Amino acid sequence: MKWILYISATLFIASIFSACNHNFDHIPVHENTRWEFSPQMYHSEAYEPVTQVVDRENYPESYNTSPGNNGMNVRMPVPNTIKRGFTPYNVDKDSLNWAAANLKSPFTVTEELLAEGEVLYKRYCSHCHGDQGKADGKVAEKFKGIADLTQDRLKAASEGHFFHVISKGKGRMLSHASQISQEERWKIAHYVKEKLQKTE
Repeated sequence: MKWILYISATLFIASIFSACNHNFDHIPVHENTRWEFSPQMYHSEAYEPVTQVVDRENYPESYNTSPGNNGMNVRMPVPNTIKRGFTPYNVDKDSLNWAAANLKSPFTVTEELLAEGEVLYKRYCSHCHGDQGKADGKVAEKFKGIADLTQDRLKAASEGHFFHVISKGKGRMLSHASQISQEERWKIAHYVKEKLQKTE
């Protein structure tokens, strides 16, 4: 009697797996509609926040709003959470003197690091401060008050000073934290200190 139970169970399991078969090389023609185990795993709706369509009545084929998320396609992050691998920089904008005295770079200065800093400086800074840091970039032709990075006052400033200013802004310069990562900000600070200021 047990062998009948084993055979029945084996045939039942085999039929379940064969119903989920998507290997069309072995079964080129389907006479009947196949069964899918968890079809939502194969045919999920893509919720695109940029192309969200909320009018299901007039655009049923394009409708892509998540019904279980208050009509939004992207969930808002939990308050006070940060993304993995990101370290927030919570020093107040007005704490420049503290930042200049206490912030220490996590990087060892190498030629490779300075080369990367040069690329970043020319990408994000030279349009205002100029290629040599003398406040003679294209933007400086229209707007006054751009800092000359080679002046004696800034030569005495630390890498932490530059890191903080890039992060929080100062004077007419706004924060660049949303554009430049912390690692990149340190590389720019090192480039300014080691290349632009020491070649004067």
